[in-house]
Amino acid sequence: MNVNIEEISSLTRKITVTLPTDSVQTKLNEAYDKLRKEVKLKGFRRGKVPKTIILKQFKGQVEGETSEKLVQENYFTAIEKEGVDPIVHPDIKSVTYNDDGSFTFVAEVDVRPQFTLGQYKGLEVEKVSVEVTDEEVQIELLEKQKNMAAIRSVTERPAQAGDLVVVDFQGYEDGKEMPQIKNDNMTIDVGSGEMDADFETMLIGKNKDDEGSHEIDFPAAHPNPILKGKKIEFRIKVKDIKERVLSVLDDDFAKDAGAEFNSLDDLKASIRERLTKQRKERAEGTTTDRVMQKLLENHDFEVPTRLVAFEVEQMIKQTQEQLEKNGMSLEGAGLSREKLAEQNAEMAKRRVQGDFILKKIAEVEEIKLVDEDMERGFKRIGDMYNMPVGKVKEYFQNRDDLLPFINELLNEKILAFLREQVVFIESANPVAAIAEEAAAKS
Repeated sequence: MNVNIEEISSLTRKITVTLPTDSVQTKLNEAYDKLRKEVKLKGFRRGKVPKTIILKQFKGQVEGETSEKLVQENYFTAIEKEGVDPIVHPDIKSVTYNDDGSFTFVAEVDVRPQFTLGQYKGLEVEKVSVEVTDEEVQIELLEKQKNMAAIRSVTERPAQAGDLVVVDFQGYEDGKEMPQIKNDNMTIDVGSGEMDADFETMLIGKNKDDEGSHEIDFPAAHPNPILKGKKIEFRIKVKDIKERVLSVLDDDFAKDAGAEFNSLDDLKASIRERLTKQRKERAEGTTTDRVMQKLLENHDFEVPTRLVAFEVEQMIKQTQEQLEKNGMSLEGAGLSREKLAEQNAEMAKRRVQGDFILKKIAEVEEIKLVDEDMERGFKRIGDMYNMPVGKVKEYFQNRDDLLPFINELLNEKILAFLREQVVFIESANPVAAIAEEAAAKS
């Protein structure tokens, strides 16, 4: 075996491997002999077809199948021999049977970027408050009161804030109907903020069977790819108006809310406990985001384009799946793969950089997964989907499914280590911190 390594760029290597004639011919002869025993041709008994005919009729097939085996059997030997550490599957550029009987294949691979690890311990991160106020508990209590209220239709008055208004609506862009922006018998909680504020306000004062329209300019950052950056006119018809009949907030209300509550104070305590748990989980997520932001600020290095392209592809796939759940496609949403790739390129690059940084920290700090980490991961998925741990493990028998899961668990362990090293500081801009926290809740 002859191996030649060419540096195409700082992170890409071109590997040319030439295998000697004798080993190549041995493989080809084995393939022809196997085929000769199996093939059936008119006028010949099985196994008695002359080799010259086999060569004439099946040369392309045999050489194609043999070339795949030669690459598979020799690629890893070649990179190990030359000390190349690829991080993605090879891109096989060409395979050639040479005139002298030897065989050559050319592969391009991306290698691990080399960079100096900057500061990762003692990162200063703004502290996220986890305190739950009495006012927040009261807001949740009122929300529960709304959710437990009896509902009845009203005909003697128009819609008002707090009502549930049932509407049919159709979206229009430049006067043209948008088939994907349409809904019948949709219930809108007026004043809840679940829809556009002006849209909800438009319903106030409307009676049953009234019609109306409202235009909304959706921002470019809107999460729905069908709506982002577009001006949509919504034409509506009121089908029904319903009001809530609220119960009194007392001990009886608490008992109706759950058998475990004996009093309104018990219910309030439960709400506070739940909100505190949620706040701590959000705080952990926010801290993680800030740690990653600091790490990216402290490190800047080139990353393999193939990995970035793979990450972009995963992000596009997520968008496609989101649309398909709503019965739509990229084209139907007015999107293209090219546009999505352009929009996601920078974020994909940062994700890839972040992963390399975390793995280098794990290497330096000797952070590794142990059996207990895997078991906790399996149990978490089991709890999430109400599945026995044994069933979860069966799903991860496939290596292609297990490796991303292992990578996720390892990153979580690295980030947990980094959070322990954080130096918390008070926010330099309390107003902005409050706004960020409110956005995280929504």
